[in-house]
Amino acid sequence: MHDNPVESLSLGKGSDLTIVLVHGRTQSPQDMRVHAERLALDNVTFLFPLATGNTWYPGLFMAPIADNEPALSAAIGHYEAIVSDLIAKGTPAHRIVVGGFSQGACLTSEFLARHPRRYAAAILWTGGLIGPAGTVWPLRPVLSGMPAYITTAENDPWVPTDRVRETYDWLRQSGARPELDIFEDREHGVLDVEIAAARRMVETVRPEAADERFVQPG
Repeated sequence: MHDNPVESLSLGKGSDLTIVLVHGRTQSPQDMRVHAERLALDNVTFLFPLATGNTWYPGLFMAPIADNEPALSAAIGHYEAIVSDLIAKGTPAHRIVVGGFSQGACLTSEFLARHPRRYAAAILWTGGLIGPAGTVWPLRPVLSGMPAYITTAENDPWVPTDRVRETYDWLRQSGARPELDIFEDREHGVLDVEIAAARRMVETVRPEAADERFVQPG
């Protein structure tokens, strides 16, 4: 089960947005806190979920789904509990950014497919939808208009470019507005350019998120 506490960090005096950042395999909330501080966004609340044993599911993200159960479903359920709690306490989905790195980005991609809402945006640093080759994910029109930023590298040992492009296409076909960066050669991490691109995306959605007249599609 993934019932660990969720760490938080508030930057600035108010909170226009809440950003959920999910750590990668063998990482911790502290790794995501570092990226949050690199984003240097004011008036944002960050939440950092923690996986049991610092890993959300045991196998590779393109393994058969059954190989990652029951941990995968438990992780998705934990993610949904965090978001549902935010909504129940008064933060609408259009003021929530979901995201993560590596295994956390894969989990976020799958969360978008299984629990779609019109979130403010999605940050998918080196990740993609979960499942073996040939998996077909239902399109989610409720994501229409949602910005997303998704990345990997040609030489990444864990997240192949084909699956990231597949995820990009799924987002686009669902009506989202994804931006894709595939780097030729970089370590398995988050470059400054990826931080800057995510920051720009968040700043562009901030006015819409603050508009209480916003009506979610679907």
